[in-house]
Amino acid sequence: MNTHSAVLWWYVLVTLALPGSLCTKHCSDLLKGQYKCKEPEIDPDTQQARGCTKENQLIDVSCMPAPDIECEGCIDETCTSNAVMRHNGSTVGFKMKVPCKWTNGYSFEVSLLLSIFLGMFGIDRFYLGYPAIGLLKFCTLGFMFIGQLIDIILIAAQVVGPSDGSHYVIDYYGAGLTRVVTDNWTVNVTE
Repeated sequence: MNTHSAVLWWYVLVTLALPGSLCTKHCSDLLKGQYKCKEPEIDPDTQQARGCTKENQLIDVSCMPAPDIECEGCIDETCTSNAVMRHNGSTVGFKMKVPCKWTNGYSFEVSLLLSIFLGMFGIDRFYLGYPAIGLLKFCTLGFMFIGQLIDIILIAAQVVGPSDGSHYVIDYYGAGLTRVVTDNWTVNVTE
């Protein structure tokens, strides 16, 4: 028996004898499909994840490894913090940070209706926190109704939002748009 075969047999025997020490990885390093995360708790007033702040637009969600996955990590009352364990699909293995949209109470429906019916007076821009543009629209009758039409399109496409940088209050599973931006440094990864 040559040395390569002996090393291979030794590695196989050690791997089979100590399955939890050499083969396990942390639960947060699992691949997609090997875990399932809970939906975040939704605040009924903001229609976004509870606990989302302006400074940190990320929240923690609990993720459970799939049944019979063995990994290091368990965030539960019944186990120690970094135990290597075989999960059953209902024990929380790790917490994942997911993005959330911070809202400050500006409703998408209200701003769109204000733009349609009172946009020539600039009420939509006053509502969103742009008093200078609102006053200019008021004095020029919505830039002779052309500015009103442009604002209807911009608000409907969610290009114009509240002046404080927050997102509109839209149903969590509603018609919110996500802007995808690419530039010369964007790398496309195909899976």
